[in-house]
Amino acid sequence: MSIFEYNGSALVAMVGKNCFAIASDRRLGVQLQTIATDFQRIYKVHDKLFIGLSGLGTDAQTLYQRLVFRHKLYQLREERDMKPETFASLVSAILYEKRFGPYFCQPVIAGLGDESKPFICTMDSIGAKELAKDFVVAGTASESLYGACEAMFKPDMEPEELFETISQALLSSVDRDCLSGWGGHVYVVTPTEVTERILKGRMD
Repeated sequence: MSIFEYNGSALVAMVGKNCFAIASDRRLGVQLQTIATDFQRIYKVHDKLFIGLSGLGTDAQTLYQRLVFRHKLYQLREERDMKPETFASLVSAILYEKRFGPYFCQPVIAGLGDESKPFICTMDSIGAKELAKDFVVAGTASESLYGACEAMFKPDMEPEELFETISQALLSSVDRDCLSGWGGHVYVVTPTEVTERILKGRMD
């Protein structure tokens, strides 16, 4: 079993019309044994920027602490929040710095940039970025998430429809993966508000 699959995870980010959604499952396991059913995988960087970290739970928390530290330094120096594109480059640089003993994480970054333009991207454990215009996925359920998102995604969705789509894609995908699941955690971000919802899923 790969170290990336040790704790299990499912992450997806999707773009709508001047908004985006990012969702994750809530299971923390040690291989096939479930340890916790309320694990947080999506972290807020600032009001319009979120990062989801799939992979090894311990590395995800360590990496998040480093990112918070670097973002606070940026805020002190620049007196503004980081743009999503800049933050993606920062994450990429931090991961590549440790390429010979990497953080076993696959991050998903989602944010609203200039003129409320949504930005999403994912990268591998050594920081190779993959940008997308529609959706990005990560984690042990990524194969089934690709299929569900390909089938369900359509461009320029309003926030409510986007929430419905990403939730259905997540819930149907984690049912096909025994290492992730146990409900979902969804953020829908528009220029004016952030909506956070907890989904109930199959408890097995």
